[in-house]
Amino acid sequence: MGMRRVTWMAAIVLAIAVILSGCGAKDAGAVVKELNEVVSKMESYQGVGRMTLHTGQVPQEYQVEVWFKKPHYYRISLTNDKKDITQIVLRNDEGVYVLTPHLNKSFRFQSNWPDNQGQAYLFQSIADSILTDKDRQFTAEENAYVFDVLANYQNASLVRQKIWLDKKTLQPQNVQVTDAGNNVMVSMEFSHFEFNKQFDKDSFDMQRNMTASMLPTAPTMLPKEGQSPAAEGEQTDGGKQQASAEGEQTDGDKQQASAEGEQTDGGKQRASAEGEQTDGGKGQVSAEGEQSDGAKGQASAEAGQTDGDKQQPLVFIDPAYMPEGVTQSEVTEVKLGDGKGLLQRYSGTYHYTLLQSKPVDRSVSVLPATLVDLGYTFAVMTGEDKKTLIWTYDGVEFRLSSGDLPAEEMVAIAQSVQDQSAK
Repeated sequence: MGMRRVTWMAAIVLAIAVILSGCGAKDAGAVVKELNEVVSKMESYQGVGRMTLHTGQVPQEYQVEVWFKKPHYYRISLTNDKKDITQIVLRNDEGVYVLTPHLNKSFRFQSNWPDNQGQAYLFQSIADSILTDKDRQFTAEENAYVFDVLANYQNASLVRQKIWLDKKTLQPQNVQVTDAGNNVMVSMEFSHFEFNKQFDKDSFDMQRNMTASMLPTAPTMLPKEGQSPAAEGEQTDGGKQQASAEGEQTDGDKQQASAEGEQTDGGKQRASAEGEQTDGGKGQVSAEGEQSDGAKGQASAEAGQTDGDKQQPLVFIDPAYMPEGVTQSEVTEVKLGDGKGLLQRYSGTYHYTLLQSKPVDRSVSVLPATLVDLGYTFAVMTGEDKKTLIWTYDGVEFRLSSGDLPAEEMVAIAQSVQDQSAK
């Protein structure tokens, strides 16, 4: 009788233990509800980790650091350890900046980035993909909750992602983004993450984030969207022939042709790389149109080279990807101010040009544009009818321009430049 009572009591204790353990486990709904509360109460965060890209032949690793502060302040630092190059994306009240400190170069433009653009290193993107996917898959590991959800990235080949969240804090631990074949294409592993991080008042200030000295030139302006680019053709300058990146430019006073479309006070005018722009009756014509200068013609273009640059001639880097039905012409050398650039034309299914040059240090203000995350670097997309994708890589500035090439094809071409050797 006593033995039966002991057995009965043991069974009760075991049942209670099972019930209690079951009460401590959370299902997907409970975790999602808690995650939604974390997002709504979050004022800021800092994340540090390593992103690995498996999109090329050899995996590429980048150190990533993310700062965020409500309502819309962002700072994303992307560092290539092998090349010791850092690029920064900054968003503050003045707009969105793409900073390349080692080149003393900055782009500024108006954009709502990163709204509606998923990024594996942004907590908002990670959380939103979990909250919005009603068909989310959920498992619990010893120290993490794991969600398998749809991916929302600019690259359409990235279709799903697995996300590991810390069980206690819901801080992200790891993100793995896969293609349709379930191959991991992007992985982001966080080594540190802190909610409600305190930042200095000037943490999101552009000047503080530029490690180089003050920019030597006045801010420049790219042409407004909707303005037609000048026709390709010749360039004359007081009887002296100078080939532009795409064609001809005209001006009757002092001129400085910029591949970005710079604008200065006084009689100095600078030509843009995309199209025509006028200010107070003073014309700015693109580097793809005509230029004639009866006085002093000075071209200050993206390919401007210092004496040190001239000792290292620019060699064309051929993208690994070319759309089907497209053929390429021979690479031609074009004069860009005091320096040179290399231009290749492509024709067939699509028509586009790729200009490569040595970047010039300066500050550039871009009218409406889109930030494009290429994975290994950041790019800026401008224009509507005619688009131009601008990015820097390995000390070279690339400008891919086309009137009929789809944006996704432009991105694919730009992404294929990574780890390509000069030809």
